[in-house]
Amino acid sequence: MGEQGAWLRHLALQGGYTPSIARAVKRLRQDFDQPVPIEQLARELGMSVSGLHHHFKAVTAMSPLQYQKRLRLQEARRLMLGEDLDAASAAYRVGYQDASHFNREYKSLFGVPPMRDVQRLREAALESAGRWARENRSVPQDLLPIPS
Repeated sequence: MGEQGAWLRHLALQGGYTPSIARAVKRLRQDFDQPVPIEQLARELGMSVSGLHHHFKAVTAMSPLQYQKRLRLQEARRLMLGEDLDAASAAYRVGYQDASHFNREYKSLFGVPPMRDVQRLREAALESAGRWARENRSVPQDLLPIPS
């Protein structure tokens, strides 16, 4: 079930509407890159749309659409960092059809535009690796990045 398995199991054991919300979370995680009509999801769970929103927010602190958006943006970030995708390609892979819409939502969540964020994260990782290596002297000093 992945890293969220224990959390989903905990939710399912709580009773009430929580097992339904756990199924909704699982569905949104599986289909994060596809449009998931909330009306259809509510129907599949045997809930009203307003009931789904209410119970989902009580469990996750966000609406189903906000949750899906966050999943998409986090996966896009991972793709840009891990697979070296540009912002438009990552946006398309996670279900966005409009790159400028993706850029606005990305900046809203992470505080900076996608490629600037990726550059900042890579620089921070290099700096951290260099600092660790210097402290542990496991890499010859001439192979370390020069501090700026």
